[in-house]
Amino acid sequence: MYKVFIDGHIGTTGLLIQSRLEKRNDIELLTVADVDRKTAGVKREIMSIADVVILCLPDDAARDSFKNGADNTRFIDASSAHRVDPRWVYGLPELKHGQRRAISNAHRVTNPGCWATGFITLIAPLISEGILSKESRLTSNGVSGYSGGGKSLIDRYETRQLSHPAGLWYSRPYSLGLTHKHIPEMVFYSELNIEPIFQPSVGHYHQGMLVSIPLFSEQLNKHSRSMDDIHRCLNQRYQGESCVTVHHPNDETSLDRGFIDPQKNNKTNKLDIYIFGRKDQILLISVLDNLGKGASGAAVQNLNLMLGLPELSGL
Repeated sequence: MYKVFIDGHIGTTGLLIQSRLEKRNDIELLTVADVDRKTAGVKREIMSIADVVILCLPDDAARDSFKNGADNTRFIDASSAHRVDPRWVYGLPELKHGQRRAISNAHRVTNPGCWATGFITLIAPLISEGILSKESRLTSNGVSGYSGGGKSLIDRYETRQLSHPAGLWYSRPYSLGLTHKHIPEMVFYSELNIEPIFQPSVGHYHQGMLVSIPLFSEQLNKHSRSMDDIHRCLNQRYQGESCVTVHHPNDETSLDRGFIDPQKNNKTNKLDIYIFGRKDQILLISVLDNLGKGASGAAVQNLNLMLGLPELSGL
């Protein structure tokens, strides 16, 4: 039985990871008393006997906790503290050939951001295959459930729902300074040379998200300017992937009377990719659970790989 310590198990992501792991008979969850949650010596002792430590902390606290661990401790960091640090392996197994093996062998794995997961899965294959240039000037937007903002945002939205049930915050754009903290990993792992304009929003529902990227066909390589070219590229990249489904261009059968539901993959580790449009204009959309493939589900998937267990155990 493998020993796992979740540092920060009382947060949204930590609680969901814990709920997935505590049902398993191949994992023993190590714990510390609430009074010792911030006691470095106690945590260091627990870390020293853990097979893997999962950090579910704010960025600065995650850095401190990592420094506090023993040299031989294996980490998964669910914060954004180490996501573009070359000493850490990016925890997106579907990123490219060899990524799964890198995660399996790693001592330090950084869990991807939810928005970044949706963006990178759409764009990275197109750039690596030369369909899109690394110099592309891209725009992206999306909507997520309010759980993506953690406990404080959850409290604000749930309080609003109780106090103003007829005046919900249906969709509110944020990060309007265009400096969202997921942008660095979007750029780094897609291998873009130019930051995209990324404009996210929060919907008045708990979880589930979609990320959309519009393209003009003239932005594509002159030899690959159709939706079929994009579909072939993405389908080839994700062929055989259990968590990623690539839909045929303009797949109306997968919609609900013409609508995409950002909550369709809730409580799963699935990610759906859609390709819509016409000859000169193309729209790419990814749909995932911001608490699943965008957070806790991804962490469990990475944990399974690091421990040599079936990749989708508990998912």
